[in-house]
Amino acid sequence: MVNSMNDEQHNGCNDLFYFPEVGSTNTWAKEHLDRFGPVGAVYTTSQTAGRGRLGRTWVNAAGQALYYTVVLKVPLAQPETLPLFASLAVADALRERYGIDCQIKWPNDLLLRGKKIVGILCEGIPDQNAIVCGIGINLAQPQSYFDAMELPHASSLALQGVAVNREEDPGRLARTLTDFGFDRALYGFEREGFAACRERYKAHCVNLGRRVRYDGGEGDAVDVDENGRLVVQDSAGQTRIFTGEVSVRGIYGMV
Repeated sequence: MVNSMNDEQHNGCNDLFYFPEVGSTNTWAKEHLDRFGPVGAVYTTSQTAGRGRLGRTWVNAAGQALYYTVVLKVPLAQPETLPLFASLAVADALRERYGIDCQIKWPNDLLLRGKKIVGILCEGIPDQNAIVCGIGINLAQPQSYFDAMELPHASSLALQGVAVNREEDPGRLARTLTDFGFDRALYGFEREGFAACRERYKAHCVNLGRRVRYDGGEGDAVDVDENGRLVVQDSAGQTRIFTGEVSVRGIYGMV
């Protein structure tokens, strides 16, 4: 069921709320948790109070992007690895819709031809036994948008040559993510945690086999372990385990 400001309803097995404009889908979801069942979502194409990365001012891309938040009220065996699972769910939805294969920069940035096109932010709500996962998909923003946001390594699907239908695609992607990405595909992850998708994730992970830089040194990314952590072998042959960010040679300007 899709609920809009006009209470329009469509076929679907989970609650999906749509607003032509909203301050923040994550904020709306957290303020209306009681309106969701085990799996549900809210989306818009105009988000006026989002959060820019690293403290940057937020610039809305009205009608040019999908801003989507899924709410999960199901017990997860390994909730801390949800961002990694979410990146796969979005990659699958984009492949189904556009026939493209995205790479994942660990832990959860989606790249197309080396440019970031999807950002993901998951937040736990312990007192409500819920998790909200916000996803922003760059559909059709022009280059001037990324220049204004000071994001030289980001892009949109349209800028990368993908044929985007700005009227139809946001709703279709939101429904696919809700009913398949975070419902049917969640079954294995829900019970087994990251192990259920680890090999598929590694096949998409752009870090593996590359030189990475971290605070204090650099090394070769050799694995993503069963807890979703990046395994790096440093120049001295020592194994290091990371849960925070690393830079990848050839990605986002690292040389």
